[in-house]
Amino acid sequence: MKNILINIFILTVILCNVLFANPESIMRTANEYYKNNRYQLAIDEYNKLIEDGYTGVSLFYNLGNSYYRLGQIGYAILYYEKALEISPGDEDVLHNLELAKLNLKDRVDTLPPFFIFNIWEGLLAFFSVSGWTVLVYILFVLLLAAIVLYFFSRSVGQQRTVVFSAIGIFVVLLISVLLLAVKINKEFNVKYGIVLTKELIVKSAPDQSSKDEFLIHEGLKIKVDDKVDDWIKIRLDDGKIGWVNKFSVGII
Repeated sequence: MKNILINIFILTVILCNVLFANPESIMRTANEYYKNNRYQLAIDEYNKLIEDGYTGVSLFYNLGNSYYRLGQIGYAILYYEKALEISPGDEDVLHNLELAKLNLKDRVDTLPPFFIFNIWEGLLAFFSVSGWTVLVYILFVLLLAAIVLYFFSRSVGQQRTVVFSAIGIFVVLLISVLLLAVKINKEFNVKYGIVLTKELIVKSAPDQSSKDEFLIHEGLKIKVDDKVDDWIKIRLDDGKIGWVNKFSVGII
């Protein structure tokens, strides 16, 4: 009878830990597993948080590191990219992403873009959506402050200075709003993915019996153009297009 009560107590404690475990404790457990080189157990814990709807740079970064340690380059790159979606300029994530990319088999030649597009893409990558939103808000407040200051200026010289400042703020605000709109569209409408399987045959149509077009490998970043049932249409940086099974690609 005593043993039965002890077993019931232990099961109750375990059940409570499962039901009421908070994300901080799960994260600590996962980090401890990682520190002790128990990477698969760490992955299992990090994925529990993701399944519960949690996101974050540290979560994705640590999960990417765990996959990298196990040699699963596709998943490692996927979660580094997810981390960069939240914090585009994170140096640690960028560094580890570049290390992971050294293991890629595919070297896709990018179509040469016009130099203005390079500048534009650089600006887009400078902030996340939330970062551009905050900047737009700050600029809008500054513009309102400049307008108010204009009416309280006591001299023509002060008014002229305020007007030029307001014009400058307005121009930067317009550019920032445009960048924010493009960033939102890119984040919610333009999808990218990472190849998760060691090798992936790209088909000419969303059909297993269709012609083989070319072969790509684990870790390659691709653009997702369309979706039909269990197939997605992909596009490479060199312009090649084709269809692959959606379960072979992780969407960023």
